[in-house]
Amino acid sequence: MKKKFVKTMAFGLAATMTATTLLAGCSNSSEDKGNSGSGTVTLTFPVWDLASNPYLNDIVDGFEETHPDIKINVVDVASSEYSNKLSVMLNGGSACDIVYIKDGDSTPSYAEKGQLEDLTPYIEKDGIDTSKYVSFDELNIDGKQTAIPFKTDYYVLYYNKDIFDAANVEYPSNDMTWSEWEEMCSKLTSGEGANKIYGGYLHTWQACVENWAVQDGKNTILGPDYSFMKPAYEMALRMQDAGTIMDYSTLKTSNIAYASPFQQGTVATLPMGTWFSSMMIAKKDAGETNVNWGIATLPHPDGVPAGSTVGSITPMGINANSEYKDEAWEFIKYACGEEGANSLIARGQMPAYQDENTLNDLAALEGMPEGSAEAMKTTSIVLDRPIDSASAEVNQMLSEEHSLIMIKEKPIDDVLKEMSDRSKEIQGE
Repeated sequence: MKKKFVKTMAFGLAATMTATTLLAGCSNSSEDKGNSGSGTVTLTFPVWDLASNPYLNDIVDGFEETHPDIKINVVDVASSEYSNKLSVMLNGGSACDIVYIKDGDSTPSYAEKGQLEDLTPYIEKDGIDTSKYVSFDELNIDGKQTAIPFKTDYYVLYYNKDIFDAANVEYPSNDMTWSEWEEMCSKLTSGEGANKIYGGYLHTWQACVENWAVQDGKNTILGPDYSFMKPAYEMALRMQDAGTIMDYSTLKTSNIAYASPFQQGTVATLPMGTWFSSMMIAKKDAGETNVNWGIATLPHPDGVPAGSTVGSITPMGINANSEYKDEAWEFIKYACGEEGANSLIARGQMPAYQDENTLNDLAALEGMPEGSAEAMKTTSIVLDRPIDSASAEVNQMLSEEHSLIMIKEKPIDDVLKEMSDRSKEIQGE
């Protein structure tokens, strides 16, 4: 029997606040910590966009129920402000206890400032099986385990079964190359103007081209030689010219969200992250889309094994200045372990802690298409943004250069050379 998918709930915490208010709400005073004779410790846990991420409340509730002597003070911050707010809190010393890191590649910047506790002794003491975590070792910086992966997402291929049926084209297999995908998209493209059906869709993020270039695990976005990205860009431009994908300029100027064309039934295939599954289920449940959708494994470059994909991790760590590190560890162990994983799965989210049942449990959620578990199997997950102090700045640079290629303002080779020069400057090479 399929498990009932739990719809997103709204919570009443404010999404924005000033830095002063934020810090005031995160005081580590004994009064706020509730330690004046009560025996209860309160940990401050900053998060972003709580109303859109109800699994966090599920985890907090479950933890507090099993740990009655520890309370969690959840501080909600708007996503756009979160990274800055977290930095303010950490720079203020012990203003928070649990460090929830929005962008995994920013972990080194916190570690370099001495703001993250080394979790190695805690992990060894409790005998944590680190092999069950996606990209666990990536968070080991200079011999210190700075954080533990909490969530993960990786790219798969979403497809519209009705478009395939109408075009008499077989559904995507779980072992398909990008060349085969490009050919498939040409067979699925039909119509003109407002009635046009596009065989594929590549969103405006540079990741939706460059990720396919790092899929083999041999290169990363840090370059600094970016010649390896040329085939991926050539494919994107060919498909744009052929009209089998929407052109970049239209998507950019019209500010089209990637979900809309697929949910409106005008796109046959969409390479996108596993997070999109819960969005599709929610939209179907609300009656806002009637797309008959499926999931296949992400296409792979020639010579690269099927199941090779690209993804990201969302880590949790302990503030090195926290007064309650042992209690913070208990929460992280819970949130990033089996209990937290079950809460994530119940909300249609992919946990970083995985065992032999994880994909089957996700596939069993009501609304997930048949064959999802097999489609989500991976042989390797390459991080789209390496855990490196230069990643954020390099990624921003690539975003700027990406648009020059996609609007054909400059030849691919020229832009790749500019990327290389700018990357070397950023990384001090």
